[in-house]
Amino acid sequence: MRKLGTVLMLIPFLLFCALDVGAVEKEERKWQDESIYYIMVDRFMNANRDNDYEVDTDDPDAYHGGDLQGIIEQLDYINEMGFTTIELSPIMSNQEMGYHGNWVDDFMAVEEHYGTIDDAKQLVEEAHDRDIKVIFDFNVNFTGDKHPWLEEDEKTDWFNDIDENQEPVEELNIDNPEVQQYLFDVAEFWIDETGVNGFRLEPGKNVSQEFWSGFNDHVKSIDKDFFVLGDVENEDPTSVADYESTGIDSFVNYSFHESLMNAFKSVDGSLGPLYDVWEQNEQLYENPMALGNFIDNQDQQRFTRTAVEHGGNPITRWKLALTHMFTSPGIPMMYYGTEIPLDGGQAPENRRMMDFKGGDEELNQRIEKLTSMRDEFPALTRGSYQELYNEDGLAVFKREYEEQTMVIAINNASATRTADISDLPDNQQMRGLLEDGVVRQSDDGVYKLGMERELADVFVVEDDQGYNWLFIGFVGGVLFLFVTAITWMSIKSKRASNLKGDK
Repeated sequence: MRKLGTVLMLIPFLLFCALDVGAVEKEERKWQDESIYYIMVDRFMNANRDNDYEVDTDDPDAYHGGDLQGIIEQLDYINEMGFTTIELSPIMSNQEMGYHGNWVDDFMAVEEHYGTIDDAKQLVEEAHDRDIKVIFDFNVNFTGDKHPWLEEDEKTDWFNDIDENQEPVEELNIDNPEVQQYLFDVAEFWIDETGVNGFRLEPGKNVSQEFWSGFNDHVKSIDKDFFVLGDVENEDPTSVADYESTGIDSFVNYSFHESLMNAFKSVDGSLGPLYDVWEQNEQLYENPMALGNFIDNQDQQRFTRTAVEHGGNPITRWKLALTHMFTSPGIPMMYYGTEIPLDGGQAPENRRMMDFKGGDEELNQRIEKLTSMRDEFPALTRGSYQELYNEDGLAVFKREYEEQTMVIAINNASATRTADISDLPDNQQMRGLLEDGVVRQSDDGVYKLGMERELADVFVVEDDQGYNWLFIGFVGGVLFLFVTAITWMSIKSKRASNLKGDK
């Protein structure tokens, strides 16, 4: 029996060896190959209690204790989910109650609640040790309304006049050459001191393209591979795309966010707009593959809340939305706590403290599979993008890169949907990577795809393996031996029992 058990234990290994992985040989990574985990530093993990002054976890507008050391201690957690980049909310020194990082009072110091410059440097180093890149959020055109510069007469022209009814910030005069040079120096400081890989710029509407261009040129003169992500909210895509000429690498894709939220917030939502956004971006941007795609962020109501408000199961809704985000052209940017999934309305309720004990295993597995697939199959990060079918809540997309073809199918309907897919090579099969199904070409030359309600799958298109009769015969033989052994042992046990009875 011990030998029989050993043979049975070999079955998963032999099954794995029988499958054709079909991954394209690894190439040098591009930013569009990355996947980003966004962290609001104050709300992630409190590891250093020594900097917990003015902390009030019951007040959503106060510091909650998260710090850089907490992120360092959770790098393995992030790495295990499969993310290749982390992005941090602003870590520059802020005035009182500036837990979000937007009320800067010193551009060249780490906020004391988060730690020190040495902590920031250690965080980047340890992330790099795990092949994880780091992006810092960088607010380039406003400070807190208590910044020391406001008391300096010689810096009067460093600021613009703004509406007093806005939040406690003052807008910098980016047209002032002295301000520009200072911000260039700030960028150089953080790159030199920490080795950070990129900045996400939140410049607002009053920053000229000339500044963006100069800033981009400066950081790339320090590090030619430095990544600059522009965040321009509430602007039409055409206006945002105009800034691409400045050399900035990418922009946050708000159009993607809006289309995804509308599509997946409820069952039976139309998936038609999803491809419309891609076609729009393909026309507007020189490099639409590098746009930053997101579902949640620090300024939006959590998708969990939206799904519940529309009567959906948040786990099911998240699995569909995440599958689309991770398989669409662009860089997926996942907000911390999505894997729980955290709930929350508008800010600051959407910035709750991370709960590492409350994770959902089903959702975690989906995230890990999606990040793994992006790493294994370049077609999901670099491939062309084509819509094959989009009707009645079922959408099917194809991505091709060199010799690799992937098919993404998402059924957002409340009932099973089917589609005949014909724009694929002959004599192939579609092998599901999420649901483990196989779709083969029928006699009439089409692939008849059936998807149960609220289900998504990602298929790799490969040579039709047919039925592996050798392996099936092997498994059948093992099972036959197992049943025979059990039967023989049962008969032997009964005989022994009868002999004892006769005595």
